[in-house]
Amino acid sequence: MDRICVGAIVGAKGVRGEVRIKSFTENPRDVGAYGPVTLTDGRKLGLKVTGTVKDLVVGRLESIDDRDAAEALKGAQLFVERSRLPPPEKGSYYHADLIGLEVKLTTGESRGRVNAVLNYGAGDIIEVARPDGETDLIPFAPQAIESVDMAAGVIFVIPLPGLFDDGTDEEGETS
Repeated sequence: MDRICVGAIVGAKGVRGEVRIKSFTENPRDVGAYGPVTLTDGRKLGLKVTGTVKDLVVGRLESIDDRDAAEALKGAQLFVERSRLPPPEKGSYYHADLIGLEVKLTTGESRGRVNAVLNYGAGDIIEVARPDGETDLIPFAPQAIESVDMAAGVIFVIPLPGLFDDGTDEEGETS
């Protein structure tokens, strides 16, 4: 993947065109540290971080100079060229790199492929699209993930009791 999503605009701040950004970078203020951002609509704009408000970053995008223009960007994702980002540390992954990987249980059973990486505040969750059209949500945490083999394109998942809604209870009995 040539671009990585580093944040999303969640609204305007003030009347001079500043935007509130949900940052997806490890250090939230780094959302503006990698050069110009490309918006969902393809525009490439410089981004200067001007502050923070609660868990959001406040920034100014070049050529956006009033509240109406800032409000019009609500929902836009911010992308940077992958080459501008540092390589992930060992054991860390860019979400974009996980999408499409096969998910196998440590028992060898294939569960499907990673469709999305979600985070609702308690940690990353991989959404796995199964061949039957259903999806599984699996915490991307050491308790559930044995390993990630990027070369083979596989994530190995530990089949913890209750992880999958497959009609069995924690003792393996059919309900």
